[in-house]
Amino acid sequence: MQINYDKRIFGLDLMRAVAILLVVFSHITWIIPKTKGFIPDLMSIAGVIGVEIFFVLSGFLIGRIIYNLYLSEDFSFKSVSYFWVRRWFRTLPNYYLALMLNIGIAIYIGIELPEALWQYVFFIQNFAWETPSLFIESWSLSIEEFAYIIGPLLLYCTLFIKTKLSKDKLFLYITLLIIMLFTITKLIYSFNDHTRSMVYWNTNLKAVVIYRIDAIYYGVLAAYISIVRPSFWKHIKYLAFFLGAIIFLGLNTIIPIKRLFIESYPMFWNVWYLPINTIAIMLTLPLFSQINSATKLILKPITYISLISYAMYVLHYSIILQLLKYYLPSDDLPKFDSIIYIIVYLSMTIFLSYLVYRFYEKPMTDLRDSSVIKNKFK
Repeated sequence: MQINYDKRIFGLDLMRAVAILLVVFSHITWIIPKTKGFIPDLMSIAGVIGVEIFFVLSGFLIGRIIYNLYLSEDFSFKSVSYFWVRRWFRTLPNYYLALMLNIGIAIYIGIELPEALWQYVFFIQNFAWETPSLFIESWSLSIEEFAYIIGPLLLYCTLFIKTKLSKDKLFLYITLLIIMLFTITKLIYSFNDHTRSMVYWNTNLKAVVIYRIDAIYYGVLAAYISIVRPSFWKHIKYLAFFLGAIIFLGLNTIIPIKRLFIESYPMFWNVWYLPINTIAIMLTLPLFSQINSATKLILKPITYISLISYAMYVLHYSIILQLLKYYLPSDDLPKFDSIIYIIVYLSMTIFLSYLVYRFYEKPMTDLRDSSVIKNKFK
């Protein structure tokens, strides 16, 4: 696999690699469900943090693209459509491949399919309601797809508004509007929902589109600052990273110490817990976005994991681990056998993800740069 390291930012690859490893390692708890203690508890929340990193990083990367697109003189609905098409060539092939495999596996092992299976086709299986159990990790992909649509669409609508505001300011205001709007949806949820359990919260708020799009737009806000205030962005990298680390560690340390659990503090969990984590992650971007390289010993494996991270995300749990658990139940394995099981799971995930990336994902993504696609949007 040929990699052009000069065109990559190592710090962002590192964030992506850490995010996917947190998600993959979090599901090891399904292999050893009876294990209790600090490490298993830590692993159980690792997946949540991993996805939040993905959201912020995705927002940062698309935010820079959208900003430059919006400020160009020829910004139009055609350019917005081209942005969507390029994103869809990147995101849809893996999603639909994994969806078909999940459906096939469910039928094979006798799992009942959701009644509204058609919703998966349009990414609305978790739009405003409980996330179904089929292809459970797809919840975050739905949030990302709608985030790709709503921002550019609102920016396009500003072309029909007579205002003295510059495009630069309009971009900022639209970004802040989206963040505010999806904070309000969480407030409405909190006022109207009286079920107080982490299991319910996990599938009815954390993983639901209409409550989570703001997570990506914090990344877009960071992208705006990095472009408009590059000197400020450069000089705050260490301070912002330190502040983000303090917020993140402080928040997640205080919760168990002060027993700030959802049963007693539903408003905190429903409205503020996720955005505070998101802001903490956002504050690490000035530093990570300026780490351009590393020693080869670190650079190569991190970049490799970053490249195959999307394939890892859609394959590792509902496909690879579910089939492993079906054929080789792991609940009562001895300790040494459990370690071997985990190694097999991780090895299969990395190997099969590479195959999907190399022979399916990358060729499909490369199609967006074909002359046929480009000519349609000239």
